[in-house]
Amino acid sequence: MRDMVAYSGAAVERAMKVQEVMLRAIARKITWYQAAEIIGITDRHMRRWRERYEKDGFDGLLDRRRCRPSEKRVALETVEKVLGLYREKYFDLNVRHYHEKLQEEHGIKLSYTWVKTALQGAGLVGKGRKRGVHRKRRPRRPLTGMLLHIDGSRHRWFQDQRWHDLIVILDDATSEIYYGQLVEEESTTTVMAALREVIERKGVFCALYSDRGSHFWLTPKAGEPVDRHKLTQVGRALRELGIQMIPAYSPQARGRSERNFGTWQGRLPQELRLRRITTVEAANEFLRNQYIAEFNRRFQVPAGQRGSAFLACPRRELDLIFSLKFERTVNRDNTVSFDKLNLQIERVRWRGTLAGCSVDVHQHLNGTITLKYGPHILGRYTAQGAAIVEAKPASGTVEKTRGGKVKKRTFPPRLEIPPTSRDSHFPTATAAAI
Repeated sequence: MRDMVAYSGAAVERAMKVQEVMLRAIARKITWYQAAEIIGITDRHMRRWRERYEKDGFDGLLDRRRCRPSEKRVALETVEKVLGLYREKYFDLNVRHYHEKLQEEHGIKLSYTWVKTALQGAGLVGKGRKRGVHRKRRPRRPLTGMLLHIDGSRHRWFQDQRWHDLIVILDDATSEIYYGQLVEEESTTTVMAALREVIERKGVFCALYSDRGSHFWLTPKAGEPVDRHKLTQVGRALRELGIQMIPAYSPQARGRSERNFGTWQGRLPQELRLRRITTVEAANEFLRNQYIAEFNRRFQVPAGQRGSAFLACPRRELDLIFSLKFERTVNRDNTVSFDKLNLQIERVRWRGTLAGCSVDVHQHLNGTITLKYGPHILGRYTAQGAAIVEAKPASGTVEKTRGGKVKKRTFPPRLEIPPTSRDSHFPTATAAAI
């Protein structure tokens, strides 16, 4: 009846402590001699435990509540390999990420719970903090394109002293990542570039959920509601497209995007290190060509309903919508002063002079400038203020005569038939003379 005997509660608790100490010795964080001192046994007794561990395996040594080894015990070589790989190569991966690497790249088929318990017991990863108060998660939108999240996470993505912002746009219905780029700093121009790329590829969506950053909202006082009447450049662009903006007043309100960034911070730096990527350009190329698709494959969920809420948008309108728009007054010499530049306006046929008129200055994301007066485009300029001369289409050219007059064209064109002699009953002058 020895097999039916179970350990007492105190014995089980002591076995759990022994488990953590021996895992640290297996992971080579402490010596076996130090492990014996911590547990409070002699070196000889520790050697007997180690021999039993090598014979019966990890679980056979620790799970002896019924005085027999577990049928699911793991071999010693496998335990040492799991702990050694994490200590030497995957030391900065989270447990879920490391568990995937073990299965995909090393062929070790162990449960996630076993790997997590072993790493925590060995002291290679910390134990999770206790859960907080119960919160109810907001249900997802049923269709893609109904609500998009945009946020930036400042982090040491290259695991050195450099800080960068990762701008991510994801769909609330499926958690699909539509955009992910590393930038030096989140700003109006970087946010506009992200939104424009998503709209060009997917279409116009219904609403955008964001924090209360200064490039999204104007807040009169810290902690107070945002001013929905005074729009930022991003707010103006989205209003022109008919997209609703929704502000978040706490990190918990942006729980979906915050949890998403927790996954990014636990995976992307390690993937960049394993591929030896150390520049922003190479990292963004890796994100575009490989990582975002892999991220969506792992974490994207199906939408609640079939269909899409995206609407197509004419691409030519996005150049002016996603630009920094300012209002200026034309000077008496038909120039516009903007950002220490004097933009000269050429003469127009539909008005004698534009002096004193209010015009719109559109500073595009690439630095070029466009001047508009109502629906009319007055000129395009480089970032240095030089006028950009646009070539006129060849189909509109007309031919002038030597006197300077334009040769009129008739429609349909006249038939140029050379005169020929014809038979007639009237005698010609030659025939009459004969």
